[in-house]
Amino acid sequence: MGEPDAGTPRPVVDAGIEALKQGRTRYTALTGLPKLRKALAAKLSVQAARAIKPEQVVVTHGGSAGLAAAVIAMVNAGDRVVIPEPTYSLYGDHVAMVGGEAVWVPNSPNGSLDLERLEHEAATARMIILCNPSNPTGLVYSAEELVSLAHILERHPNVLLLADEAYADIVFDGVPFLSALQLHSIADQVIYCSTFSKSYAMTGWRLGFVVASPERSAAINLVHRSINGSINTFVQDAALVALQTPEADLAQLRASYQRRRDVVVEHLQSAPRVNLLPPEGAFYAFPKIDCDLTSDEMTQRFARNGVVVRSGSEFGPSGEGHVRISFAADVDSLNEGMRRFVETVRSFG
Repeated sequence: MGEPDAGTPRPVVDAGIEALKQGRTRYTALTGLPKLRKALAAKLSVQAARAIKPEQVVVTHGGSAGLAAAVIAMVNAGDRVVIPEPTYSLYGDHVAMVGGEAVWVPNSPNGSLDLERLEHEAATARMIILCNPSNPTGLVYSAEELVSLAHILERHPNVLLLADEAYADIVFDGVPFLSALQLHSIADQVIYCSTFSKSYAMTGWRLGFVVASPERSAAINLVHRSINGSINTFVQDAALVALQTPEADLAQLRASYQRRRDVVVEHLQSAPRVNLLPPEGAFYAFPKIDCDLTSDEMTQRFARNGVVVRSGSEFGPSGEGHVRISFAADVDSLNEGMRRFVETVRSFG
């Protein structure tokens, strides 16, 4: 699972408990707690190096509901949605829900965007959906790629960029990370989606947020509140405390995941028939295994040998032949899991 192994930090849990004790159990604003929207706008304004107003922020029932609301609000039946892949499988599901057409654009062999193909597809597209850092590969798109992508959208002003940056706080080796919020030339075309789940280990709290132009955020909010209603009040109180997490703690989080990334890479480098682009962020590895089995068949074989991975075919057409490993686990479990993984690979015909 894409879930941090550590529990939610104690100060955040305590804030939620205290909110409940204070009777914070009633409905709140359908767009999100005003104080939380203000705090998010302030934090994201610094990240974006431009002013983001609270009315541009919609608090959502996890990142998933934010993504769904954005697609439902912005994409009509028959619209073409371009999805660089391999990538998170839920995007294609959301496009299918509205009757849109998912246009899969495989990344280059080195994991970079196929900008020439994206330029071609953008001419008839409504939206491009980009996951950065990537789930499932853990790769981080370079600033040069993102600026080039922005130039494509400048030439096609009716195309929107839905940027899922759930793992933006988890980047390794000092790799520079450029947020889509920093692409000022296409600010009105960007719909930014993130979550408290990964950075603050709040998966079960179900809290995310979307940022867009005021007009688009209002439309996204209308869809989201119609489906979900308001978000739990005490959860939003706890999120205010999560936003105060010191940068040193986030750095420690990154270092912890980087150590685990290194464990995975070390094991896979010794495995036969395994090719891997080393993850630069998130907490996934996406090795390709040279054998006669499909991704689904490999996943079943791994499970029978006591190690659970996800089938690469879930993440787009070019994911076939791969499996996704999550290294959001303690090091001892990770070492044992990787030992079983390599042992299973050796048994493949």
